Amino acid sequence: MIQVAVIGSSKALPEEEEYKVAYQLGKEIAKRGWIVVCGGRTGIMEAVCKGAKEEGGLTVGILPSYEGTEANPYVDIKIKTGMSHNRNPLVVASGDVVVAIGGNWGTLSEIAYALILEKPIIGYKTHSVEGLIQARGIDQILEFLDTFSR
Repeated sequence: MIQVAVIGSSKALPEEEEYKVAYQLGKEIAKRGWIVVCGGRTGIMEAVCKGAKEEGGLTVGILPSYEGTEANPYVDIKIKTGMSHNRNPLVVASGDVVVAIGGNWGTLSEIAYALILEKPIIGYKTHSVEGLIQARGIDQILEFLDTFSR
């Protein structure tokens, strides 16, 4: 079973395009029987988990605290690290493939870890970094992900 690490801004809002793309991505990941792995909080993480849950998918949140109270309501499995931003390499290491959507400094660090760990990675409206494939939309992201199911 493929685990897709989805990284991105915790500040993305439901009315924003990046949130909507992450939500649709979550639905598509679940339809394929794959697992969503993310940082488990708000924004992009919430969107991808919400989409996956609506399709009966499994979601894993690798959380920054020991308590796990910051988890969005769509996280099935809470991994409480107590590591704050230092959990970022764990998020990408847990994915077989990584998708970056939007994001700020935390996302940039996760992109770097994905490249260091030689994880296949694609991004949508995110940082421009050598080694990161830039997608123009959800269809291109899914086409990229579907190459891992063959």
